[in-house]
Amino acid sequence: MPEYDYFYLGDNARAPYGSRSFDSVYRFTLEAVEWFFARSCHLVILACNTASAKALRTIQQHDLPAIAPSRRVLGVIRPTTECVAALTTTGHIGVLGTEGTIRSHSYEIEIGKLHPQLTVTGEACPMWVPLVENREHDKPGADYFVQQHLERLYEKDPLIDTIILGCTHYPLLLDKIGQHLPAGTRVISQGSYIATSLKDYLRRHPEIDEKCTRGGTVRYFTTGAPEKFEQLASLFLHEEIESRQTTLEKQ
Repeated sequence: MPEYDYFYLGDNARAPYGSRSFDSVYRFTLEAVEWFFARSCHLVILACNTASAKALRTIQQHDLPAIAPSRRVLGVIRPTTECVAALTTTGHIGVLGTEGTIRSHSYEIEIGKLHPQLTVTGEACPMWVPLVENREHDKPGADYFVQQHLERLYEKDPLIDTIILGCTHYPLLLDKIGQHLPAGTRVISQGSYIATSLKDYLRRHPEIDEKCTRGGTVRYFTTGAPEKFEQLASLFLHEEIESRQTTLEKQ
């Protein structure tokens, strides 16, 4: 949907969120949502599984009615869980995520609501995000950490035939992951499913869609060092970008 205008915000100064408490992730995420609202954004996507798991429901149910009842905040877990039943043959799903995402059991809860016949098993992979952030994800040393967690996942449930990459960093490890999986295993990388779900959401909610401006612009902001952010972002976007530093803490 390149015709829309986008703000991208990375809270890189306080990342990663994966090992932080529920209260910290909720507070940081709400600050980010309010940052977007101050810039006239009517729809915010929490493009982070940990934030979606630990903060989304509280923000939707408690904060939005008080601070911005006509605006919407969506996450990345629900769109992913909607598609899994059609992709698995054995009915056994694996989820790889941060400690926060796995401990929240958000995937088990959401999949249980939609597809109660499926069995869901999670494995926390705390070293995977640092591997990507330090540009070690394609180096030989990454194989140890990838193989270790996949073996642990299959020890818990050897019938898994479909794996959800429950973190936005993990697709950069996809080649390594594929080398250590049983033949025929399907790996779900969230991006395309979330984009399709967003497009469908805007179709079903024209009152939100009409408030989203269409100038074809993308502006990037980070709470950390712009130079480091730009280097890391190029890994994901395959292009050079320019970013600006911002702050989220209330003054």
